Amino acid sequence: MKTVTVLTLSDAQKVLGHIQSELEKQGRGAAVAVVDSHGELLAFARTEGCPLPSINIAINKAYTAARERKESKDVGNSSREKAWPLTNFGELRYVGWGGGVPILHNGEVVGAVGVSGLPEADDVVLAKEGVAALGGS
Repeated sequence: MKTVTVLTLSDAQKVLGHIQSELEKQGRGAAVAVVDSHGELLAFARTEGCPLPSINIAINKAYTAARERKESKDVGNSSREKAWPLTNFGELRYVGWGGGVPILHNGEVVGAVGVSGLPEADDVVLAKEGVAALGGS
């Protein structure tokens, strides 16, 4: 038997709250999604001024990071460098833009966060800050 640690709704809300606070300080709009280790949605927020396409993109960035156990940008870079389509996964939710970051606990992926609506580099920074807000490893 193996004991499995799971991301709780409270954990997901902590990540959302941190990123939402940062967005409000900056007066910027974005979508933020937190998913479990399977990539299924736990919590979501859309702040004022968020571009509507960013809703699904944030969810898909988090999905990609959780399923592949690495940042969504790394998946996209591999796709571009090795010339394979993201559709190879058989799942249309995979995306290759930055902003999807796995959440680790004791070296295991327990979930992921996805941020969309800002320039890609800013999405990545906020996603990483959200993960860091949980503390731990």
